[in-house]
Amino acid sequence: MSLNAERSYKMKLRDVENAFKYRRIPYPKRSVELIALLAISCTFFLFMHTNKLNSRLKEMEVKLQPSEFSALGLTGNHISGHDAGKHDDINTLHGTYQYLKSTGQLKHLTTAQLNNTPRAQLDTIFFNRITKTGSEKMMELLKILGKRNNFEPRRDAVGFYEVVLMDDGYTKNFLRTDVLNCTTANTYTKHVAFIDFDRMDEPWPIYINLVRDPIERLVSWFYYARAPWYLAERVEVFGDAVKMPSIEWLKKDFNNCIEEQDPECVYEQMELGNVGDHRRQSLYLCGQVQEVCMPFNSHEAMQRAKKNVEEHYAVVGTWEDTNTTLSVLEGYIPRFFSGAKDEYYALKSQLRDVNRNMFRPSISDKARTILSQNLTREIELYQFIKHRLYKQYIALQLEKNPKLRG
Repeated sequence: MSLNAERSYKMKLRDVENAFKYRRIPYPKRSVELIALLAISCTFFLFMHTNKLNSRLKEMEVKLQPSEFSALGLTGNHISGHDAGKHDDINTLHGTYQYLKSTGQLKHLTTAQLNNTPRAQLDTIFFNRITKTGSEKMMELLKILGKRNNFEPRRDAVGFYEVVLMDDGYTKNFLRTDVLNCTTANTYTKHVAFIDFDRMDEPWPIYINLVRDPIERLVSWFYYARAPWYLAERVEVFGDAVKMPSIEWLKKDFNNCIEEQDPECVYEQMELGNVGDHRRQSLYLCGQVQEVCMPFNSHEAMQRAKKNVEEHYAVVGTWEDTNTTLSVLEGYIPRFFSGAKDEYYALKSQLRDVNRNMFRPSISDKARTILSQNLTREIELYQFIKHRLYKQYIALQLEKNPKLRG
């Protein structure tokens, strides 16, 4: 952005702010108020986040570098910017392969050990989607695959509030009226914490989910909630029920919020509130037992989430390893995901930008360090899930090429 353009943006932003601050114009009707706030929000994003394109280009350069894993025929997706030069890190695909090989586990690794799909009692996929993990993209892919593989993609009704935690009565009614009421092959998608179908005395579906780096997920929500298109969509759907945010709140910077310990960006250990900022990725995998799953960054919640993933989820993937995730979905749930890679890459331009905030700035090293210290168990759970995904992918490759067992 040129210097003149920056000055122009600053002047426009200051003029609008002053107009409201000193009331040289009266507070307008709701529609005009929305337009003004959206204009300010758009201007702010454009001015503050022009460095995003440069950082994305650098990231793409790293992703395009050939991985040494490709020599083994095991390239899943790419080595990310954080993993470049760390191929033996157990949190990477190559590192997982080397770990399994060095510990002797590779010789005995099979897909049967890691495949929960045969345990399902229904021809239903239950995608209890975690917020801010790219679930909208998966929902679009399911629509496309439904036509290809002859199943019905379904989802919950859009509501002002998401019902993530339910009591037993609510859960039982929800399962019978929404999830278990389809007699043909289908998928059902909803933001909801893990439900124990045994406890509800109901047959098990095929569980899937997506996760995301916990820090990136928090940053994403912080700016997504301030994005003009998100505010406009909420007002369009819910009208006067939506409370318009202040200009000061719209202009808030995440790095400053973390470093200055703004109440919005303080993550106290074991606290029970702040469900709305989606700090608990583990909640969706831990379950409906609030005293266990609600305490933030809890060891017990993390352990229960790990257990549920191991025992009940067919696949928990991540768009941060797109090809690995799609390959595992195809390999472990072929009835629904056959041809997933072909369909995804054929429509990549449409699928990749669902709900994506192109103006989100980068997080500072200081803010990342602070968050890493406050999200220890959320990060451990995320790494555990990626390690499992990599094992599932490697097992598929070993079946195709037994020589890779070494």
